[in-house]
Amino acid sequence: MVNEAQTAVVIGAGGGIGGAVAEALAERYRQVVAVSRQAAAPQSLARCANLRWLPCTAEESAIGEAAAVIDDACAALPLARLVIATGTLHGDGYRPEKSLRELSADTLGHLYQVNAVLPLLWLAALEPVLRRSEAAAVAVLSARVGSIGDNGLGGWYGYRASKAALNMLLRSAAVELGRRAPQVALLAFHPGTTDTALSKPFQARVPADKLFSPAWVAEALLARMDAARADGQLQFVDYAGEPIPW
Repeated sequence: MVNEAQTAVVIGAGGGIGGAVAEALAERYRQVVAVSRQAAAPQSLARCANLRWLPCTAEESAIGEAAAVIDDACAALPLARLVIATGTLHGDGYRPEKSLRELSADTLGHLYQVNAVLPLLWLAALEPVLRRSEAAAVAVLSARVGSIGDNGLGGWYGYRASKAALNMLLRSAAVELGRRAPQVALLAFHPGTTDTALSKPFQARVPADKLFSPAWVAEALLARMDAARADGQLQFVDYAGEPIPW
């Protein structure tokens, strides 16, 4: 039942986790803005009367225009939750690298752009909305493999490095928001292996109890956001709320 007269925003609502988060937020907040490259909302979200679907490309100009729409939406109902659920691991012509011989400058650049640059462009575009919020929590999907201290296996060069870059960018953003929007909590969130298209080629060796549904991950993420502290620091945590080393 919707009982909080505030706004929640999900960037990347067309993905498995992003869609599940948007659906969960629609049960809590009066207004949800769901942003995606997809032109129309999937059926599971189309039935949410309080959800506004906002198509948007990854171009900076388009992000700016979408941010202006979100700014207007938050004028009456202030922002309470922002989730940035964009990211890529594999796609047409690229997969996680197993060796140095597989490195490609084009693939590395693409992974950095999608996994590190794009989330920060959204955070920058929505910074004025965050400054006006009364008390907001922001979560960006990161990954445990982005931890330098936790990397004992190697491989997956581009994905690891792009998520590590994301964490550094977010840590700097947390310091700035601590000055400009001290009421905002910022998290880098590791969802675990989730049953989505992103992880599908790599699920064979994942134990059944470690392969999570998008709906379960969405609830875990919202629980972490509810518990987050606005202290000017970036919190890098997993689905259970356990801190992850940088």
